[in-house]
This record gives sequence, structure tokens and C-alpha cells, in this order.
Amino acid sequence: MRAILMVLFLAWATLPARAEAVDLELVFAADGSGSIDDDELRLQRQGWAEALTSADVLSAIRNGLIGAIAVAYMEWGGPSSQVLIVDWHVIRDEASARAFGEKLVSAPRGAYGYNSISNAIDYSVRLVDSNALDGTRKVIDVSGDGPNIGGRPLAAARADALAKGFTINALAIRRPGGRPGGPGGMSLEDYYAGSVIGGPGAFVEIADATRPFALATRRKLLTEVADLRNPDRLARY
Repeated sequence: MRAILMVLFLAWATLPARAEAVDLELVFAADGSGSIDDDELRLQRQGWAEALTSADVLSAIRNGLIGAIAVAYMEWGGPSSQVLIVDWHVIRDEASARAFGEKLVSAPRGAYGYNSISNAIDYSVRLVDSNALDGTRKVIDVSGDGPNIGGRPLAAARADALAKGFTINALAIRRPGGRPGGPGGMSLEDYYAGSVIGGPGAFVEIADATRPFALATRRKLLTEVADLRNPDRLARY
């Protein structure tokens, strides 16, 4: 009898742990390349941290079917430079959101080189595939101020992510006097819309002189958390 109990115990102990259920697995894939100076890097991090702790985003999280989302924050540069800034956190309330935000704004800079959005997407997919979470939705949130330059073809990385059920959204950071964004003078938001985003409800948000980064991030995050389809109806203040 003791031997049978021992076998049953060992079988139970070796079962894989059940993944924690969340409404959304969200990777913030933020531009940390050479075109982003330290002030802009800090602006991005503070914008996402403040958006995550805002009352409307926290309300959207609580109103989800499960009432929790999971977030991770990485920064990307060149093809060989993807850096995990803050590992996965489950966000249920203000305290958990604030803990994530505090880690984010205090972490050192790590990415270098120029603009491999494709490798950032691949890295983000691996982050989700390797975690111990089970999200109803999987979203990669790419923010940047320029096009893809290096790494594997962007179309291939995008297609692989979409085939796995991901949605890729984008935030175009337009700076006064900055480069147009895409090839042939294309606007950055048009480039992102045509080459980066994809999946159910995918969209591009814009941060510029008329829509400050703090507002753009909150609008975008609220759209993603609440799984809405019309960001123009959100967070006007």
C-alpha cells in the first residue's frame, strides 16, 4: 500500500503546473534603439507606467471575465539587442500595477543598435510562449519612431506571430522635425498599418504634438485591455 501511495504521489508531483488564467497576455515592445535618447526612453516608460495605473484602465481590467491581465516590458534595438526590462507581472489592482510601474521606470537602459522590429516581434512571441500564463488574448504592443531596418524579414516575423494567434498593435511616435517614418516619405503610422500590425482588432495609435505620449498610451492600453475596436471613442482627457 505504501508503495502504491508513493507512486501516486510522485505522479502528482511531476504533473506540469497549471497555467494561471488571465484575460490578456500583453508584451510592451518599446523602441530602445539609438534614435531614442534618454529623455524619450524615460517618457515612454513613464507613459506606460502611468497608463497602467490610471483609473479607467484599472476599471477595464477589473471588468474583464477573469479580472486580471499579465504584462511584460521589453526594449529593442538592433537585430541582436532585445532586452527584457520587466518580467511578467499579473495585474489585478492598483497595487500590482504600481509595483510593475516602479520597476519599469527604475530599470537601467539596455538595448543598442537600430530598429529590428522583426526580431522584437520574435522575442515577444517567445516571451509569451515560455511563460506560465494562459491568456484569452495575446497582444504585442510595438512602439517606435522609425521603420524596420535589420533582422529577419518583417513580413515573416509578423506572419509567424499572427499564425500563433497574436494581435500586433503599434504606437507611432512622431517627433517635430523627425524623419517621415516609412519608405518613400510614407508616414510612420501608414507604414505601421501596412507592415507591422495584424490580427483581430489591430490598430495604430499616434503620439505627437497634438496627442501627448501619456494620452496616447492610455488610449491604446484601454483599447487593448477592454478589447474595444474604436480607439477614437476613448480617453479624450
